Amino acid sequence: MYRRTYLEVDCEKLKNNIINIKENYPGYEYYFGVVKANAYGHGGFIINSLIEGGINYLAVSSLEEAIKLREFNTEIPILILEPIHLEFLDKCINYNLTITVSNMEYFKELLTIELPHALKIHVKLDTGMSRLGIKSSNDLNEIINKLPNNPNLFLEGIYTHFATSGINDKHWDNQLSSFKEITKDIDLSTIPIVHMGRSLTLVNHEKIPFCNGTRLGIVMYGMSQNMPAGKGFKAFLRNLRNKHNRKKLHISPTTTTNNLDLKTAITLYSEVIDLRKIHANDFVGYGAEFVAQNNMIIATLPIGYADGIPKNIKHIVINNKKYNVVGEVCMDMICAAVDETVKLYDKATIIGGDTLPVKKVANECGISTYTLFTGITNRVPRVYVNSQETTEINY
Repeated sequence: MYRRTYLEVDCEKLKNNIINIKENYPGYEYYFGVVKANAYGHGGFIINSLIEGGINYLAVSSLEEAIKLREFNTEIPILILEPIHLEFLDKCINYNLTITVSNMEYFKELLTIELPHALKIHVKLDTGMSRLGIKSSNDLNEIINKLPNNPNLFLEGIYTHFATSGINDKHWDNQLSSFKEITKDIDLSTIPIVHMGRSLTLVNHEKIPFCNGTRLGIVMYGMSQNMPAGKGFKAFLRNLRNKHNRKKLHISPTTTTNNLDLKTAITLYSEVIDLRKIHANDFVGYGAEFVAQNNMIIATLPIGYADGIPKNIKHIVINNKKYNVVGEVCMDMICAAVDETVKLYDKATIIGGDTLPVKKVANECGISTYTLFTGITNRVPRVYVNSQETTEINY
């Protein structure tokens, strides 16, 4: 790399996360690894580590993402979660990809296309999110009844997506009921894959008996979704209120804690490219918003919001010591107030490690871990570390 700003990804941690998840939540035949958005910012190179851990199906958002992943693995099945333009079905067949059918118009148009080879489809059901999916049993029955007349269309799966955890609201229960209503005329045991769960609902609910698949998203990347009850009087009142609401709404039993032992795998690094002493009343950065109250040493690092760091990031770490970010985060650079121990070209941690864990940085910046993970842009090289070798990839 020419600029020593990069994202280090520990592939062994990701592999061990999958192993730990499967040990705690056994009983599924299919564990989907959701690797959309460049594998939540980690990069497609990780998929073989996920497979080694026990992932046996991948899920992505788009055809572009699916084709890109074939550079790293040509065998594992890949489900595209959003409908693709039917003019590109040949790509799906050539790359062994599974498509989603999410409305009747799309399905009827699909029936008019002569396919040279078999194409796997999963039917998405809209059980409440109102984004994508078949909404009625009549429509689903029509799909099921017409598929035998099309030997090159293979119904491999049926699925939906839960909007909430269903811990303190009725939405999870309602969506499950909606799924059962839409599929009431279908023998789900004849469908090879039925998948409904996502990271949050996996850990909060008992396994749905007729589901043999579950989708792992943020949990794969080290977020256990643990929600401890908390301590103190406010926590006591909150828990009492939630318990009352669950009883009042007849919410099915849930759990907010789990035994997962997961690790985040990323650490974002940069380096000090400039050190300068400034005086009291000197300002730093755009807008002259930060004004020094006394003499200071300012370190400049070649990383900015164009690399995906939040504009309100608070700290960096150099030589195991935390320093405050000062001035406005620029497109390509940030500045920090440091001390005499910092030297030119010292390595700096921006996100990750024991001092700046992903969740803590996200909370300080007022964003979700999803946003933080996926926000790291492709101009940042990924450096993959496992037990055997180190690999650098520029996406």
